[in-house]
Amino acid sequence: MRPVRSDRTTGASTGSGGKTLGGSTAVNGMVYNRGNQGDYDALSARGNPGWGWDDMLPVLRRIEDHPLGASHTRGADGPLRLTTVAGTEPLLDDVIQAGGELGWQHTQDLNETDEERIGYTTATIHDGRRSSAATAFLHPVLDRPNLRTALRTHADRIVLDGGRAVGVEGRRDGRTVEYRAAREVILSAGALATPKLLQLSGIGNRESLRTAGVTAVVDSPHVGARLREHRVFSLQFRLTADAGRNRLLSTPEGQQQALAEYRATGGGPMAAPSFDVVGFFKTRTSLHRPDAQLLVAPYSMSLPMNSAEGVQLEREPGLLAIVYPLRPDSEGTVHITSDDPDAPLDIDPAYLATEHDQVTSVDAFRRVRRLFATDPLARWVDHETTPGPDVRTDQEILDHGLTDGGCGYHSVGTAAMGPNDDDVVDPDLRVRGVKDLRVVDASVFPAMISGNLTGPVSALAWRAADLILDDTSSTGRRGA
Repeated sequence: MRPVRSDRTTGASTGSGGKTLGGSTAVNGMVYNRGNQGDYDALSARGNPGWGWDDMLPVLRRIEDHPLGASHTRGADGPLRLTTVAGTEPLLDDVIQAGGELGWQHTQDLNETDEERIGYTTATIHDGRRSSAATAFLHPVLDRPNLRTALRTHADRIVLDGGRAVGVEGRRDGRTVEYRAAREVILSAGALATPKLLQLSGIGNRESLRTAGVTAVVDSPHVGARLREHRVFSLQFRLTADAGRNRLLSTPEGQQQALAEYRATGGGPMAAPSFDVVGFFKTRTSLHRPDAQLLVAPYSMSLPMNSAEGVQLEREPGLLAIVYPLRPDSEGTVHITSDDPDAPLDIDPAYLATEHDQVTSVDAFRRVRRLFATDPLARWVDHETTPGPDVRTDQEILDHGLTDGGCGYHSVGTAAMGPNDDDVVDPDLRVRGVKDLRVVDASVFPAMISGNLTGPVSALAWRAADLILDDTSSTGRRGA
């Protein structure tokens, strides 16, 4: 396969993350996966003690309130309340059954095992309402005297004094504001905005900072580097029967009907996650665990000529499937282009830059095509509409993924933890070269956790809280 383009972008936005309390968990698709033993043990094997499966499974169990109840892998009565999507549509039942015909285990708990499996989505939803990081972890403690939330505030840089982080400078309602820390600054802006803030503060690759007009305070060469992201491949299918949600949700009248059902019962399409079915599978039988993830929704989308209208659902019945390699090893970059916090970022995701990612993507795409050609699902399928049967060769599939696919909104690695002097943070998440500065978000993962990131990042934050409390106890210093 010939080299493929990386989709380098320059934009003022640091991503589509939620600019509200709860961050991206306030706007995401509410699909809950945690990763598995191999993911966390790999973190430990990279020289990060305290992040292995034996360390993280208890944390994951503590944060969960799983509808199936507690088990050796699940938690109950935790702050993050979950729902398992109930199967109400024969179409989706047949998606799962077709997966069974391929040898995938049908399971109610997709996080219980790391075998090939398929089932209805576990979602960050409770009683028809989103369970965000804010509703789960922040709202219950808003009355604490040592907690203050600053809304409508844009963080611009970390305030450094003598090699120590002492606060954060930003803007609120057009005015410069500064917040001081009595103990340490904890940066949790996400895998795109965190390296931006570090670089604006003079922490980063010396040459990149110089080019952007920023004086280097700490030469940390991997700030903004080692970016990993899922490149999503999409497939859509026209159905032989009137099933799914297109007919209902593609018209204002149908949308009002769905809204009325939600208001009356707390259920229906408006209480569902973005994808109702999730699967994890191997692209090669020789693998010891799945290397690709599938998500299926009972609707299909069209892109209107007027892009300002956004994505619209098709009127005719259809199914949407997306698929991607679970653990990509292509590494991109995020760099500031100026010392102006409002200047656009230079983001190069380097999608599909490695042979591993190219081969795995193509094999996963073909595997999904096989799923939709397998009974009983095949009986529902009239034909493939996206990308269509003319896309056949490996290169045509890769080109489709780059041209018509998207990102998973699962960026990691841009302030990765590790044992080496040039790793951005140490295993306790402290930024090297700066005292009293810690990063607690997806940017510290040096490799992708298999699946969606809400669960892993929530557990990361809980584990980080323990580390911070341990440090506080050992020094006797109080935070603010």
